[in-house]
Amino acid sequence: MTKTLKSLTGAQIRDKFLQFYASKHHQILPSASLVPEDPTVLLTIAGMLPFKPIFLGQKNPDYPRATTSQKCIRTNDIENVGRTARHHTFFEMLGNFSFGDYFKEQAIAWSWELSTQVFNLPPENIVVSVFEEDDEAFQIWQNSIGIPPQRIKRMGEKDNFWKAGPTGPCGPCSELYYDFHPELGEENIDLEDDSRFIEFYNLVFMQYNRDAEGNLTPLQNKNIDTGMGLERMAQILQQVPNNYETDLIFPIIETAAKIAGINYKNTDEKTKVSLKVIGDHVRSVVHMIADGITASNTDRGYVLRRLIRRVVRHGRLIGIEGEFITQVAETAMQLSESVYPNVRERETAIKGELQREESRFLETLERGEKLLAEIIAKTPKNTAISGVDAFTLYDTYGFPLELTQEIAEEQGLTVDVEGFEAAMKEQQERSKAAHETIDLTVQGSLDKLAEHIHPTEFLGYSSPQIIAKVQAVLVAGKTVENASAGTEVQIILDQTPFYGESGGQIGDRGYLTGDNLVVRIEDVKKESGIFVHFGRVERGTIAVENTVTATIDRACRRRVQAHHTATHLLQAALKKVVDESISQAGSLVDFDRLRFDFNCPRSITSAELQEIEALINTWIAEAHDTQVSIMDLEKAKAKGAIAMFGEKYSAEVRVIDVPGVSMELCGGTHVKNTAEIGLFKIMSESGISSGVRRIEAVAGPAVLEYLNVRETVVKDLCDRFKIKPEEISDRITALQSELKTTQKELEAVKQELAVAKSDQLLSQAESVGSFKILVSEMGDLDGKALQTAAERLQQKLGEAAVILASVPSEDKVVLVAAFSEKVHKEKQLMAGKFIGEIAKICGGGGGGRPNLAQAGGRDANKLPEALLIAKQQLIEKLQ
Repeated sequence: MTKTLKSLTGAQIRDKFLQFYASKHHQILPSASLVPEDPTVLLTIAGMLPFKPIFLGQKNPDYPRATTSQKCIRTNDIENVGRTARHHTFFEMLGNFSFGDYFKEQAIAWSWELSTQVFNLPPENIVVSVFEEDDEAFQIWQNSIGIPPQRIKRMGEKDNFWKAGPTGPCGPCSELYYDFHPELGEENIDLEDDSRFIEFYNLVFMQYNRDAEGNLTPLQNKNIDTGMGLERMAQILQQVPNNYETDLIFPIIETAAKIAGINYKNTDEKTKVSLKVIGDHVRSVVHMIADGITASNTDRGYVLRRLIRRVVRHGRLIGIEGEFITQVAETAMQLSESVYPNVRERETAIKGELQREESRFLETLERGEKLLAEIIAKTPKNTAISGVDAFTLYDTYGFPLELTQEIAEEQGLTVDVEGFEAAMKEQQERSKAAHETIDLTVQGSLDKLAEHIHPTEFLGYSSPQIIAKVQAVLVAGKTVENASAGTEVQIILDQTPFYGESGGQIGDRGYLTGDNLVVRIEDVKKESGIFVHFGRVERGTIAVENTVTATIDRACRRRVQAHHTATHLLQAALKKVVDESISQAGSLVDFDRLRFDFNCPRSITSAELQEIEALINTWIAEAHDTQVSIMDLEKAKAKGAIAMFGEKYSAEVRVIDVPGVSMELCGGTHVKNTAEIGLFKIMSESGISSGVRRIEAVAGPAVLEYLNVRETVVKDLCDRFKIKPEEISDRITALQSELKTTQKELEAVKQELAVAKSDQLLSQAESVGSFKILVSEMGDLDGKALQTAAERLQQKLGEAAVILASVPSEDKVVLVAAFSEKVHKEKQLMAGKFIGEIAKICGGGGGGRPNLAQAGGRDANKLPEALLIAKQQLIEKLQ
């Protein structure tokens, strides 16, 4: 190295970069969320992603030049995290962007000025690469900047040509590399040697459009997209051996090391890898949760859960036994809060989510690691753990495949991933067969019919009744020419007013009618554009080619419309009252109720539920018109329309807008004005899985039915107790108190009865060697009373073994064993183990302490046999 570099903190590097480009008339923009607006991308993976619509010509820029420090998450190289010097899941990409403004010459000149004059990198330590065909960039670097040609490397398309996809905007790249060892000379420079070179700045010159045939034509507006890795520049300027030992990450590592009671500098390489994984992943999960992501088993929620579990796993590897993530997360938050204030604003959510996930996974680890250890012990070295075993760990114990692979690799083993996937597929098929709602035989017939019938045209948004032609009739899933009265049928029409089940909304009901023909339609499902009408022929005969009048049940449609629009209002209210980051995780829109599942790490309080309900009813009373429009997907998103994550949308989408309240992409049926809903009432709120809550509610006419049922119950209680409705709560509280007092009194009486009965049994005790034994049945006493009697008898008999049994109900047997200290110490008889084995005879089991234990069974007919065996065993063992 020719001269000492000036060390800068990560914060200083970030600030100098942004301020440099601000001086070049770039607008400093804040980092976008890690949850991208682009529905095709799971997480924000690059600094240019927020500007993708601009680069694709789908959106006009607000500024001709911009600069950002963008949070990014990538997990494609997760196995390299901690093992290499610079692989991360979370990183910050510093970028400068030109939208049809400046181009190649300015971008190259400014990158050189920034690198050598702001960050003071020695020119002789910088090597650049250009696309092999980009003579223009080569000449700029050589002639304008003055870099010797031997330090300008031409690279192929794989390394130095950027493209958004197989077609569209694209262009060559030029990359800046820092050379840690320029003294090795300029001959045969190999930029793949990451022990000598590190790429720290990438310049993309977006200058072409590529068509479907691969032809390139110049873009009218040429763009610049650059990226400088903050962590990489920190490594260079702080002169540390890897990105992890910079001030951006190392304090997190030190916190984890302190909890583990180890010293990073003096520990072995394997422990350092685990500490680096913890340092990297904790940064990731803090920012993911701060941006509204919650742990789940799908999509970005699964990425979060996987990262948290890797932190827990590596914590265990370095000797941390209990919960620790929130302590390490606090350090990560302190490092980032000045730049990303939302991490402190969301502190409660971040620490709560981390604590919940860590606690759950520690339980999973304990169970799964024991089984995995057994599996590894029986698996020969240098072979593979079977896919079935790996799937059992996953399916039964919640043990992720990736974790099984990691642990197997540590033991010199692999995992049969194909076998795992085959077992997974079998399980999914079993599940599908058990829960399928559409007749699989019908679907099989649809596949065969697809070549002969046309997709069904849906006209139900505007027409509740239409004339249609019968394209196919199916009975028991098989095509037929006709079906007569009394037959269950599936009918396919050329067009229909019936809504087919999708987007959580169930299918319409109604009738198909014709000359002396009535078919009652009970459900409609759609598959690949074909609507299948499920029903029953009530009169006449329906045949292929028939012309029928298709009429929906308008009352049912109105009920489902009320529930569907109310579902949109519910999501809007949840975002407003609870958390803006709440997102839909599923829904059901039925005639009688609605169900809305959403991502939220905690239960919704009673006060919040009341506020949500009141807010929705206010919106209903305000009589907002519902506006329906068809528009371009990107335009809809730009307007703020909510899309359900994971749902596939076409280029044109249907937008349901309740102005000022809610805007969502939705293909369902809705009321024209919120006043049509009438009333909204929440029935319940509950948790259905980790991080997912469910609200069930009713709207419209269903509210009256819901209230009528409850009014009937209230009236009945008032009649029975001779009280007013407002007195019910107090009366029930009083009855509960009375019942509790009575139960205590009854328990005391039972205890006294047990003592009285037990004294009568003393005379039945038998001597066996130096011990007394007593085996007897005591009627219908409960477990507690039976224990009291057994203990009293054992104490009165001295060195003794007492076995008592009772049958408190027809299908319940209670057994108790009370052994003196000499019985269980000298004769090695443990009450818990002994009585547990006896209980098995009665179809049960149990256990307890060495001197006192209780067990249970279900077969009272076996009790005499069990007591006889118990007595025989005591005689045998105590002699």
